[in-house]
Amino acid sequence: MRRSRLATAVACVLLAGACASPTETAGDTGPVMVGLIVTTSGPLAAYGQQWLAGFHAGLSYATGDTGTVNGHKVEVTEVDDTADPAKAVSAAKDLIGKGARIIGGSIASGVAVQVAPIAAQNKVLNLSGPAATDAITGINRYTFRSGRQTLQDLATTQAMVGDTTGKKILVFAQDNTFGQANLAAVKANPRGAVVSGILVPVSAVDFTPFAAQAAVVKPDLLSVAWAGNTAPAMWQALKQQGALDHTTVVTGLDLRASYPTLADVASRLTLAAHYFAEATTNPVNQAMIAAVTAGGGQVDLFTADGFVAALMLVHAVQASPDNVDKQITALEGWRFDAPKGRQTIRAADHAMLQPMFHARFTNHGGTLVPSAVRALSADETAPPVVAMKQ
Repeated sequence: MRRSRLATAVACVLLAGACASPTETAGDTGPVMVGLIVTTSGPLAAYGQQWLAGFHAGLSYATGDTGTVNGHKVEVTEVDDTADPAKAVSAAKDLIGKGARIIGGSIASGVAVQVAPIAAQNKVLNLSGPAATDAITGINRYTFRSGRQTLQDLATTQAMVGDTTGKKILVFAQDNTFGQANLAAVKANPRGAVVSGILVPVSAVDFTPFAAQAAVVKPDLLSVAWAGNTAPAMWQALKQQGALDHTTVVTGLDLRASYPTLADVASRLTLAAHYFAEATTNPVNQAMIAAVTAGGGQVDLFTADGFVAALMLVHAVQASPDNVDKQITALEGWRFDAPKGRQTIRAADHAMLQPMFHARFTNHGGTLVPSAVRALSADETAPPVVAMKQ
């Protein structure tokens, strides 16, 4: 699927510290072509659709609906990569060949690590999507995150569970880049625990044998890392096999459509939350919610990441519509107000420092709703600095 939209932009982002002086010469008002390579079909489609909804809301917010950044129209082309790295790479090359000077939007971690080198090879700005793999941080100077990374999830989890010395931790995850990164992160930061993992093939449809393996381990802490529409069947299998009994179960808060499927296990879950609408009440979050709902949508897990990407885009274009070095300089070290709160792009490796949340489900009239137990600051969840690779 491919669809083009004319998006809007204006001379000053409505955020603290976001204004920049025009760098282009008088009369230079050509368009800025942006290519978004986003998963909008298949098992991860909902994540991509959320990100895009947030992006367009953020672009509207940051630009006051005027259609320009320093006189430049922002022309956005969206391409569905179906979470296929080969399709994403082909789309990136095609978009760049047609004049896109900024790309972004990777939803799947396996896609993100393949698209990032294309940006470096062609010297274009890459605003990666919510793909969580730690490998994106510091992968090259042209690539920036719009969302969090696995080590920030891990820091949130560790803050929730406390001392794990001498305990058994089992990571139950999909055997893909996302799941492998989660297992690797926990093994690299065991904090005195004995860590093991069960990686489930992405093609699996019967999760009973894997859930049975988890039950045999009898871990003190079961950490579940899962994405996509197979989550309900996975949770049901873990429950039926007794893998959730007599253990602390920690997982990341997923999209809203999954909440009803967790009714039988919700009380057993400790949630490491990246974002949910009820987590904050700051003005930027309220503006995003209003914009998305006005368009008939609903704010969800990755809506804020798309919103942030749009803010980054406008800030970069304010520095220059076509000089990638000036765009990079503008983004490095940038601090801004986002739906989650104050965020900072770390200059050394482009990690996105941001608040994270400890949450739990509460039942309101038969409907599961997440509520924040604790907000962790950007400093508390900051990943270690890594050396920039390119």
